[in-house]
Amino acid sequence: MNHKYINHEIRVMYADTDQMKIVWHGNYLRYFEAARVELFRTFGMSYKEFEEYGFMLPVKEVFIDYKASAKSDDIIIVKTWVATLKHVSMKIMYEIYIKGSEKLLTKGYTLHPFVNSDGKLSKLPDELYNVLQKGI
Repeated sequence: MNHKYINHEIRVMYADTDQMKIVWHGNYLRYFEAARVELFRTFGMSYKEFEEYGFMLPVKEVFIDYKASAKSDDIIIVKTWVATLKHVSMKIMYEIYIKGSEKLLTKGYTLHPFVNSDGKLSKLPDELYNVLQKGI
């Protein structure tokens, strides 16, 4: 199945690297999040606007498969798309490459339940579901 995806560009900062001069593994989660926020903008709604409807997207599950490392000052591309959308959750996929290269550095996903302002699992109203459906 073909999914709509975005490519989000990020320049790796020196502070993102560790003593081995490669990107510290935990920073890939920050790159996933930056791309996820931009993915929402392609739906025509920012994360902030989504939260103004009374819903939040905590991360319930994360998977990262490290293939190769990025280094300081590399420009990386985070390819991001919605893999599955249900009325109570969504799964977002990520692939990270060095700009101009087809070499896969990292791939993974995040799983997000939809919760209300009380932190309880909540079904999205059709209006919001339809906005997110644009991303598939």
